Amino acid sequence: MTDNTRSDDGGEAVSDEEVDEVLQEIERKRSLTGWAVVLVALIGISFSVFQMWLAAKGFVLSISLPGVGDVVFASLQLLQINAVHVSFGLILTFLLYPGSTGDGPLSRRCIALGSLVEEKLGPEHPLSRVVHAIGNALAWAFLDAEMDRVTPSDFVFMALSALSAAYFITDFDEIQRMRALGLERGRPIQEVFTFLEPIAGLLGPLADTSYAFVLGVVGVLLVLEATRRAISLWLMVIVAVFIVYARFGVLIPQDAAYVGVLSIPELSWPSIIQNLWYNTENGVFGIPVTVSVQFIYIFILFGAFLEMSGAGQWFIDLAYGATGTRKGGPAKASILASGFMGTISGSSIANTVTTGAFTIPLMKRSGYSPEFSGGVEASASSGGQILPPVMGAAAFLIVQYTATPFADVIVVATIPAIVFFFGVWVMVHFEAVKENIGGLDSSELVDLRSHFRSGWFYLVPLGLLLYYLIIERLSVARSAWFTLIAIGALITLVAAYGDETRARLGAILGVLFGATLLSQFLFGAGVIGTLAGDGTGSQSVMAAFSATVGELGTLTILSGVLTLVTKPRLDSPLLSFDNAVDDTAETTADAVGRPDLASNGLYRLGVFVGKSMESGARTAVPVVIAVAAAGIIPGVISVSGLGPNLVSLITAVAGGSLVLLLLVTAFSSIILGMGMPTTVTYIILVSLLAPALTEFGVPLLAAHLFILYFGVIADITPPVAVAAYAASGVAKSDAFETGIEAFSLSLNKAIVPFAFIVTPGIILLRRNPDAASLDVGDKYRVVGAADFLDVGYAIPEILIPVIGVFLGVVALAATVIGFAYAPVSRGERGAFAFSSLLLMAPGLAVSGAYDILGLVGIAGGEMTVLLDIVLRGVGLALFLFLMAKNRQRGGDPATQAGTPEPA
Repeated sequence: MTDNTRSDDGGEAVSDEEVDEVLQEIERKRSLTGWAVVLVALIGISFSVFQMWLAAKGFVLSISLPGVGDVVFASLQLLQINAVHVSFGLILTFLLYPGSTGDGPLSRRCIALGSLVEEKLGPEHPLSRVVHAIGNALAWAFLDAEMDRVTPSDFVFMALSALSAAYFITDFDEIQRMRALGLERGRPIQEVFTFLEPIAGLLGPLADTSYAFVLGVVGVLLVLEATRRAISLWLMVIVAVFIVYARFGVLIPQDAAYVGVLSIPELSWPSIIQNLWYNTENGVFGIPVTVSVQFIYIFILFGAFLEMSGAGQWFIDLAYGATGTRKGGPAKASILASGFMGTISGSSIANTVTTGAFTIPLMKRSGYSPEFSGGVEASASSGGQILPPVMGAAAFLIVQYTATPFADVIVVATIPAIVFFFGVWVMVHFEAVKENIGGLDSSELVDLRSHFRSGWFYLVPLGLLLYYLIIERLSVARSAWFTLIAIGALITLVAAYGDETRARLGAILGVLFGATLLSQFLFGAGVIGTLAGDGTGSQSVMAAFSATVGELGTLTILSGVLTLVTKPRLDSPLLSFDNAVDDTAETTADAVGRPDLASNGLYRLGVFVGKSMESGARTAVPVVIAVAAAGIIPGVISVSGLGPNLVSLITAVAGGSLVLLLLVTAFSSIILGMGMPTTVTYIILVSLLAPALTEFGVPLLAAHLFILYFGVIADITPPVAVAAYAASGVAKSDAFETGIEAFSLSLNKAIVPFAFIVTPGIILLRRNPDAASLDVGDKYRVVGAADFLDVGYAIPEILIPVIGVFLGVVALAATVIGFAYAPVSRGERGAFAFSSLLLMAPGLAVSGAYDILGLVGIAGGEMTVLLDIVLRGVGLALFLFLMAKNRQRGGDPATQAGTPEPA
């Protein structure tokens, strides 16, 4: 299973080109060539270097030179760093995404106008010529019909983006003064650019307007334009409406029915721009962008390095080797492979397309329908954003918004994620039994023992990441940085390893380690530092050993490089870079007239590093733009004081019903998330709805995780269902039907959040004993070892609910598929669904019943632990009865399933 294409049931192959076409259609990126590709690569690598430098050195950009010490290039503030971060994202957006391809409503109307003038006046009429000349000029400046050229307008936007970052770097003192005194106190443009003073009279109103205000307006408009290109027009419109609302919301009468709570104090444009553009608490450079700077980008880079190293294909082969021969094996392997890949990418669409290129054709060939095959892949791939340890970008926002350590977020998210993948697995199994779909022949699969032996090093970074986060309790950024260094060291080591070089590699590493240890012991510095006179004096053996181990990553990289220098034509037997690395190595080698470089191990290693950094930057672009744009919405809510009014309005609409509020939140997440990145949906709804949820006593982490889950579900919810649409492009299936299948397979992802809201023990949250005197965010805590030893708590509030959830998804699978051991009738489906509800979330059923009783004037009761256990017991009895009855009708499952047959 190491080919780059897979045959479907029609004998066609899903090639890399077809995968790129599907991604191109969904993401609408340019297909650049020549100098534009080089420019993107240079800017992307620069972006990654900047972020890696921040991860390694913090906000002081410096470099340590032997004999010189630390050379400081710049000491930046958070606002400056956020501005540079967003400017990189803006510049890459204007390079990668076209402003217009000529198929938009405005372009069509302009073309229609030109045709109308020509029809009425004739092509030779002066007016027709003028109209055509204007049209051609506009097309030259803005139009990219073939999506393969950077237009002049793009260069103007890129220059303005760079100018905004430059202002933050060069005039930060003025920005700090204006943050206290207001933007109106800033210098006009002719005082900033003194060469404009002779023509100041020609600048009109600009001559009397603060340059900072003008640049802030331009910056916000650039973010809106980048949002339209990289995300969607609708998000741009939503953000723009909030900006307009900040200025004119004062016009809403305070005594107006229903909408009166939306009235806000009057805000001037300078005040709005100051809060949206020159602020790190909210606005463009607010908390979402800060999270992107500190956490998201470095983890995207972590995934890019893993992917380019060939880990993606190794994980796919591992999944098929583990489950491929089982009944319905290709679909089960798809679930595992998508989970593995989700750990790397955290993107539903990218995960669907890259993994689906291998899994979907095999599922189709096994006997699954194209729609079901695409649905399985889309459903499982969307789970990557909720699967620890990496998860998606929104998980890092949870860390920042809730002030929760990432290690605790991992603990809280683990059980629901496992339940989700288990639920999809069961549904796939029932479908395989129903359609009598076998597995793959073992000859088509890798041998697990040899596969582990040849690629064990791909698991090391994930293990190290968990170690740093959970055991060492390092910060997210430091954990990711150390893991990134570990990836580089491992890949360099493996690239230099071979039958001819292993002794040489070991000897070089041993010499470097021994020399460093001796130097640390005698002089208190590394070898180079000692030679440069930086030693601090002798130290103990243990201190020297500890310091040397701390440099092990650097020593490993150096030993690998030295080995490759001595054996440049080494063909590493263990390492298989991603195709993108090999293609780039060949292309760049041909471009410099040295095609032999493509087989040079050291050169390929360098290409791997550069391609990983460029790929990370490309992947991060829509995320950076999304968080910059979405940050405007909580910024407006904060500066306008709208938040408390919204909480009051939402609470009043819910009428005291938690169930109704949860349903409103779920539907809002799904509707808003259709076609939107999960990160954007999360940011908007956390600002609007999370405070209302916590007012009802919902644990803060549970509320945020609830919103995240339904934002992820939006990716596979028709009619938009972007992940399902991507899967249908690979499966060559009906997009809407694929979306229906994906949503059905993910139903447990919609029910489990309700379960952990009413029973926080499912996500390992426990109420603090003195919760009444604590703030909302402190009323619950993540359980520890002592809580598990408290049998009176652990059994009824953790163990029984968790078992109930796992059994509930089995009942839900029988409901959705309509088959277990035998076909399930409509009546039995309803009974299975009811048992699933009782097993998973009896508290939801009871709360809903009490709400209904309240409508007719009957007072409800309180959900107790005893009632919860009794109802789960009823659900269990009903589930066991239905399964026994179905099994009796279907016969012995071992006989029914038989031995898996090759597809």
